[in-house]
Amino acid sequence: MPSPGRQASRGRRNDVAAPYDARHASAQTRAAVNVLVLALAAMFVQQTFAAMGKILPAVIAPAIILDLHFAPEWVGAYFGLSAFAAILFQMSCGNFIVRYGALRVSQVALLMLTFGMAVTVEGSLLVFVLSAIVGGGGAAVSTPASSHLLGRFSPPQYAPLVFSIKQTAVPAGLLLAGSLGPLLTAWAGWRGTMLIVAAACLASVFALEPLRERFDTDRRATQSLRLGDFKSTLISVLRVPDLRSLSFACFAFNAVQAIVTAYFVIYLTTLGYTLAAAGFVFSIATAVAMPGRIAWGWIGSVHVAPRVVMAGLAFGMAASAAFIGFYDASWPVLVVGTGACALSATALSWHGVLLSETARLAPEGTRGAVTGVVLSFGQLGAMLMPLLYSALLALTGSYGIGFVVCGVPALLVGFDLLRTERGAVAQRPAPRHSA
Repeated sequence: MPSPGRQASRGRRNDVAAPYDARHASAQTRAAVNVLVLALAAMFVQQTFAAMGKILPAVIAPAIILDLHFAPEWVGAYFGLSAFAAILFQMSCGNFIVRYGALRVSQVALLMLTFGMAVTVEGSLLVFVLSAIVGGGGAAVSTPASSHLLGRFSPPQYAPLVFSIKQTAVPAGLLLAGSLGPLLTAWAGWRGTMLIVAAACLASVFALEPLRERFDTDRRATQSLRLGDFKSTLISVLRVPDLRSLSFACFAFNAVQAIVTAYFVIYLTTLGYTLAAAGFVFSIATAVAMPGRIAWGWIGSVHVAPRVVMAGLAFGMAASAAFIGFYDASWPVLVVGTGACALSATALSWHGVLLSETARLAPEGTRGAVTGVVLSFGQLGAMLMPLLYSALLALTGSYGIGFVVCGVPALLVGFDLLRTERGAVAQRPAPRHSA
């Protein structure tokens, strides 16, 4: 039996060890938070420039159309082709992310956007086709790469919020494009604007390089690069009802977003707005998506099931798109801006919630591949809807009809998300509460 002195000594050691363990756990927590913040900042930069490079041709499209004598339907064809390329790249990027690392693939994505914007200065239709393919592929790969990286460091409970913060980079990029694009075009012409933004994307590639060794530690040099592997990933996604539902939601949501980003500025110019004024309204509207994404991510993390949040967003974007479809040149700018802000708060604000749910449902180690498949359905919507919009514009001469039509799939998806929510409850973790 231990002596009283030995027991007292053991007690003193335990008393000393307890604060040490607490300090050690606190240090680990701070280290984890620091890594998460750094990863979030890196992916925010990546996605900002990716979004800016992707949307810039649409923002300054009136100047390009005027200079090169293209038809307005060209915009829909450009973004439809861009979305088609995005489908192929997103379907196939999973193995590249695993082999080379998410940060390296992010850099490659920015290089592709740099090339896609720079070559447009030649001005031929063939070069714009090349720009749509390469630039669209680069923008598409950026999101699966960032989701793979953040999925490793995000606490599951707050993943919707973390992903939503990261995805605010997209409206940040749209805001920069909408505000700076027209100003740069007035100063340096559309060609100079393309080159300036291309140079900014290239600079961000070098800025990310010091972080490669820290964040690409999970890369596997032996990973196969068979492009055909997307078929098996696609089948595995479609076999899971929850992932299948998210894929259809991504299709509908991205379809609305594609129409907004491709045609909203041109639509306003047909109502009498100057390019600068239309770009300003677009910028103010897209700025709403930044706090909107964070708010929806917080609600989906703490208060409401993510599927219910997405259903509400679906109904909201369908109603907002229909409202915008009835714009008239006599309407006050405040009303026009309010409709645009409502659409931005829904059609441009769903990404974080959907991507976090996708990452949660994906098997370990396949977040990038599964996210790529789900997003490829979104790119399918972004490909088909601009083409449909262009056809409706050619047949009717109305920009408004396309906005009304593009909201219909979102309306249907809203009902589907509510219907499948009951089945998702059984697989979801216990309700989460704020700290």
